[in-house]
Amino acid sequence: MSKRSEVVILDCWASPFCMRVKLVLREKGVEYESREEDLFGGKSQLLLSSNPIHKKVPVLLHNKKPILESTNIVAYIDTVWPSPPLLPSSPYEAAQARFWADFIDKKVFEAGTNIWRSTGEAQEVAKKDFIEVLKQLEGSALGDKKFFAGEAFGFVDLLTIPLTNWFLAYEKIGDFKIEDYCPKLSDWIKRCNQRESVAKVLPDPEKVYEFVASIRKSQGIE
Repeated sequence: MSKRSEVVILDCWASPFCMRVKLVLREKGVEYESREEDLFGGKSQLLLSSNPIHKKVPVLLHNKKPILESTNIVAYIDTVWPSPPLLPSSPYEAAQARFWADFIDKKVFEAGTNIWRSTGEAQEVAKKDFIEVLKQLEGSALGDKKFFAGEAFGFVDLLTIPLTNWFLAYEKIGDFKIEDYCPKLSDWIKRCNQRESVAKVLPDPEKVYEFVASIRKSQGIE
């Protein structure tokens, strides 16, 4: 175990990107300190000085040096604490994992956000787009495998499962069920949620739904 004082996360409990960082640290057995940021009431000076460009969480402070952007942080942690490894040992399979990580970063969260930020016809379009993204992920990346890399929980699983913590909010607000369209992906989510590290890091999806609903209300989205 690493010394607790060496690793600090500037955190927001509901952020799936912060969940990624906490999840990879748990997978690696690295102790850390989480410092919750008030993203709406006033960001800390430490956050503003650590991430002056984007001014957002997560930030990993390792020996007081900031590392930014969740996927980059996960890759950094996987390099600094290489056991157990997240990326496949095969260069080809590692490249495939990076490709899907990029797809997930660019598509999944944004497509889901478009559901809760919209209403009416626009929301129907957003739902179709979101489901199409998930079908691509399910059909081309997951297939019939237990996890994205095969039998072992790895890089793509770790990056994706925190994003699914918001799926209940999308379903409730959009009035649909992901399982009806992507049963294999839904089974994968259930498998991941049984993992001890995932169960300890990811908050109750109902709490996330309440969080998203409160943002909708504050922004006057009906």
